[in-house]
Amino acid sequence: MVICLTGGTMPERLAEMLLDLWTPLIILWITLPPCIYMAPMNQSQVLMSGSPLELNRLTEEQRILNRSKRGWVWNQMFVLEEFSGPEPILVGRLHTDLDPGSKKIKYILSGDGAGTIFQINDITGDIHAIKRLDREEKAEYTLTAQAVDWETNKPLEPPSEFIIKVQDINDNAPEFLNGPYHATVPEMSILGTSVTNVTATDADDPVYGNSAKLVYSILEGQPYFSIEPETAIIKTALPNMDREAKEEYLVVIQAKDMGGHSGGLSGTTTLTVTLTDVNDNPPKFAQSLYHFSVPEDVVLGTAIGRVKANDQDIGENAQSSYDIIDGDGTALFEITSDAQAQDGIIRLRKPLDFETKKSYTLKVEAANVHIDPRFSGRGPFKDTATVKIVVEDADEPPVFSSPTYLLEVHENAALNSVIGQVTARDPDITSSPIRFSIDRHTDLERQFNINADDGKITLATPLDRELSVWHNITIIATEIRNHSQISRVPVAIKVLDVNDNAPEFASEYEAFLCENGKPGQVIQTVSAMDKDDPKNGHYFLYSLLPEMVNNPNFTIKKNEDNSLSILAKHNGFNRQKQEVYLLPIIISDSGNPPLSSTSTLTIRVCGCSSDGVVQSCNVEAYVLPIGLSMGALIAILACIILLLVIVVLFVTLRRHKNEPLIIKDDEDVRENIIRYDDEGGGEEDTEAFDIATLQNPDGINGFLPRKDIKPDLQFMPRVGIANSVVEGEKSHSNRLVFWKQDYSFPPLHLLPQGHKDKLYHTVDYIRDRWFYC
Repeated sequence: MVICLTGGTMPERLAEMLLDLWTPLIILWITLPPCIYMAPMNQSQVLMSGSPLELNRLTEEQRILNRSKRGWVWNQMFVLEEFSGPEPILVGRLHTDLDPGSKKIKYILSGDGAGTIFQINDITGDIHAIKRLDREEKAEYTLTAQAVDWETNKPLEPPSEFIIKVQDINDNAPEFLNGPYHATVPEMSILGTSVTNVTATDADDPVYGNSAKLVYSILEGQPYFSIEPETAIIKTALPNMDREAKEEYLVVIQAKDMGGHSGGLSGTTTLTVTLTDVNDNPPKFAQSLYHFSVPEDVVLGTAIGRVKANDQDIGENAQSSYDIIDGDGTALFEITSDAQAQDGIIRLRKPLDFETKKSYTLKVEAANVHIDPRFSGRGPFKDTATVKIVVEDADEPPVFSSPTYLLEVHENAALNSVIGQVTARDPDITSSPIRFSIDRHTDLERQFNINADDGKITLATPLDRELSVWHNITIIATEIRNHSQISRVPVAIKVLDVNDNAPEFASEYEAFLCENGKPGQVIQTVSAMDKDDPKNGHYFLYSLLPEMVNNPNFTIKKNEDNSLSILAKHNGFNRQKQEVYLLPIIISDSGNPPLSSTSTLTIRVCGCSSDGVVQSCNVEAYVLPIGLSMGALIAILACIILLLVIVVLFVTLRRHKNEPLIIKDDEDVRENIIRYDDEGGGEEDTEAFDIATLQNPDGINGFLPRKDIKPDLQFMPRVGIANSVVEGEKSHSNRLVFWKQDYSFPPLHLLPQGHKDKLYHTVDYIRDRWFYC
């Protein structure tokens, strides 16, 4: 089978575009014979023609010759994209040697785009493209061709596969997919500093021709920037571009295909280049001399004024630190940097005094914090300015000669005696007189007074060091000419001790002496205390009363730790003979003059175990059972009495609960028979009362009148009925009287005869309960 490639003329709109490249090819294509025999490329792609029977009769040499004439490599066809002529474009022609020209062979085409994009003439085998093709959408199509008998549709040859490739034309302009672009570069950069890199894409075939070969150029942005034509790397074209002069640049970049030749398509994008700041400018004060004024009574830490050094840089490159480097007020003033406002704040460190100095001069320096060493040659990145500060006079409060006062006074000092003195003056030139007073909130008990003119403090009430050692008061100094100008000073008064308290026992001591104790045994060790506070510490002397110096039972011994031990002189103490001993002891201090007091020690005689453990100290212990005290016996007795009371109450309650409310013997019950001759009224009387009254004895006290009779006057049950019944023999007449007097009961004739006995028994029960109540 053979393939023939044919075609028509190019459209006018494409001829101009492809004139430079395609003109020789088109001329060669038009002058080709109608059938091109393509050179063999692959033995597997050689298509055999002729029937198998004929091939079997040929010799080997003839078969080789036949292959040379009939086998064709036709697995590829080509068609230009975007071709749109008035007629379908002829892509190629299919033909087999088995076709004698009798129109008995039919050509069939199948595969990608068969029938929709590509159409075959089943008689001639011509293949036409009936639609405009776009290589960027689909670059090639795979189809299958077969020759069959026209009448039987039987294949004359095996099906053969071939490819139709769409040949590219330059129909797509370059595009910058990520544009517009933004980039930054430090100011003052050297020539050729890389800024950024941009990239454009072209949808045309990069392999075939120069349709996708791009060349970059700058249309706008020169002479500041340049671009590499092939790599699109943008660089600075001028050195030392200054951000402070111009911060932002707009660069227009073009990408052109066809290697940049005439007729190529192009695309553009924009690049915004921003110069970033570097520290290439020093700070500069707006003025060389600053003037400030401040009152002398201004509070410490108050801002007096601000100075600012301007810096053309921005951000951290513009940050400056401020310092006072010289002047006569370096000790009184300080300057701090405000990071937000980028200025220096001058504040007061120490108090000012107009009368001492009326003005100060400072030299202030502003220096960049972050210095770029690349630009250090531009000079020092700092500046200085002079600050003049004038102190204004103000009416100041009085000033005490000392910030605090410490005074001492003995606790036995006489009233109105002078303790100490405070002094104050008016620092102003006018020097107003001062009046002194005590802040009574600090002296609520008014123990001190002060002379308003000279500030002498006197004692108003007696002092006691043992109650309070320190007294803290506040003295107020007020200008007489201006009462609003006042000052305060704390005064601490220490009360000095005098020996005015006698020593005494440190606590209430009570000693215990064992009956089986030994002579010389320490009974108790006691110590003394003194509320006074001598300078050399306490030293106490202990002694017995003169009349008890020769005490036959006890003696005392002074210890090194200023305590006293009491010892027994003999053994054989008996608590039955004497249970308690009182031992007076005289305690003296070492004061001037010395003071003394007598304290009595109580010593109890107790029964002890063999190892000296106290068991009992009361005489009653002899008569008590072994191991039980009086308190334990009392508790046991109380429990027994409580149990007896509970038992008695329990028995009494049980007896009342089991006692019957009605005590009737059989004889008495048999006598409760009453005859009643009234004639009954039948159903009318039966419905006239509530039978539930008879069934509920407890509820018979309720008043239930008859329903069939409307009485002129109804009576409620009477409480005093029991009084009308004579106690004694409970006869029929008594029961009848009780019955007739209670108007709440129904008539007897209304009851059946069999229930009358039960009724009488119920009446007796109710009556007895009333009597009981």
